Amino acid sequence: MKFGDALLSLILAASLCIGMLLVLELGRRLGKRRLARDPEGARAGLGAVEGSVFGLLGLLIAFTFGGAAGRFDQRRDLIVQEANAISTAWARLDMLPSQPRETLRDLFRRYLDSRLAAYRLIPDLESAKQELARSLELQGEIWNAATAACKTEEGRAVTMLVLPPLNEMFDIVTTRTRAMAHHPPMIVFGMLFGLSLGCSILAGYGMASGRERSWTHMVGFAVITAVAVYVILDLEFPRRGLIRVDAADQVLIELHESMK
Repeated sequence: MKFGDALLSLILAASLCIGMLLVLELGRRLGKRRLARDPEGARAGLGAVEGSVFGLLGLLIAFTFGGAAGRFDQRRDLIVQEANAISTAWARLDMLPSQPRETLRDLFRRYLDSRLAAYRLIPDLESAKQELARSLELQGEIWNAATAACKTEEGRAVTMLVLPPLNEMFDIVTTRTRAMAHHPPMIVFGMLFGLSLGCSILAGYGMASGRERSWTHMVGFAVITAVAVYVILDLEFPRRGLIRVDAADQVLIELHESMK
């Protein structure tokens, strides 16, 4: 993990927090000017607008947080599924003749090395893509070696026990790759940031009637919202920030060690 990538979510959240504080102050000053011009009507109808916009912000935070947490759990589950698929396919190799079995076992070790390396290289996407391409090449070699072994007289009897687990092992790679790239449209995050700033200007406007700034409310609102956005971003990109899915890779590491 690169240090700069680990800080990316923190930088975005900190920028949002600072922006909200600035916009809160802007809203307060606009409210002060309106109160000076129209003391009676400055707050007319504002409650309904605030309730609608703040409700929308809460709904959007709940939606993005729930989605990010669900995708985080899905990615962890897929790692376990891949480990199970590889383990099953590895065990079925025992049914093959000794010579192709040893060849396939060596290919399996190299394949698992490549799978682990592909995800360790993230967020260096270019290197990760190259390693993923290498693992796909190894898939072809494993399949060719397995089908050749199953065409022999000894291997023909176990064809239906050996080849289906290989298919499952290969299919889970596509599923994991798609799950890793599955995120909400960027406009959702843009709306989240925009609504946070919009609610800040409304909150600042509502504080205009006070003689002094309520720093507790201003800082509290900005910090709590920024922290919520930070957690959402880290859950959404779990191989870039501080909340990481890497611990789930331990099942693949343990499987690799058992293959020695």
